[in-house]
Amino acid sequence: MTNPEHFSKRTILITGGASGIGLGLAQQLGSNGHKIIIADMNLNAAKSTVAELGAQGISARAVLLDVTDTLQVAALAETLAPDSVDVLINNAGIQHVAKLEDFPADKWQQLINIMLVAPAMLTQAFLPSMRSKNYGRIINIGSVHSLIASPFKSAYVAAKHGLLGFSKTIALETGDCDVTINTLCPAYVKTPLVEKQIAAQAKEHGMSEEDVVNKIMLEPMPKKSFIDIDELASSATFLMSNSARNITAQTIVIDGGWTAR
Repeated sequence: MTNPEHFSKRTILITGGASGIGLGLAQQLGSNGHKIIIADMNLNAAKSTVAELGAQGISARAVLLDVTDTLQVAALAETLAPDSVDVLINNAGIQHVAKLEDFPADKWQQLINIMLVAPAMLTQAFLPSMRSKNYGRIINIGSVHSLIASPFKSAYVAAKHGLLGFSKTIALETGDCDVTINTLCPAYVKTPLVEKQIAAQAKEHGMSEEDVVNKIMLEPMPKKSFIDIDELASSATFLMSNSARNITAQTIVIDGGWTAR
């Protein structure tokens, strides 16, 4: 028997949706019939992504959003009307790699603002409508670095760890309605951000990019594999379903066994 919940079409807002993981999620979730809102600080890139999605038969719209602008975030639900967001995917992120002594204070603050403060403020913005509909899914894109650390990534690791505590708190505050909040924590996904890290580490260590991948990035992972977007999209699809209505405050780790060590 076909599960009717597969035909529940949702409106999904993805921050940082014009590239990387966000773009991949938009393509895969949109292909399942959901409406996608691409929120990005680069409006031209967001519009280009929407055109690309439209060519694939995906319903999508673009919105300019600087996730660190609290006034923009607070007004977002009204800006998007008549669309009402059912699923918020907090995906926007950046990286800066440096030992703490050399880490610029403003850059440290920027990473925290984008990857921890922004998810909180976006959740705050959309919770009222989710409560009124008695349906909402907040899906944070965390990282294996939500659970473990790597040197020279203090701000990123702190922000991603913080998402887990934030999610637990919001789960306690939304126990009275069909709203859940969970964090997907993948190991390395081969996005443009990661490609830049590979090139930078190859230069820094004087080694080939292949050696960076095998001897640094994937070395702690028993599966020795980058995580694919479809693994994240399938996990998100399940979390959106009625079958996952009591799965909340959870850390869903997709790491090829990395954290088993």
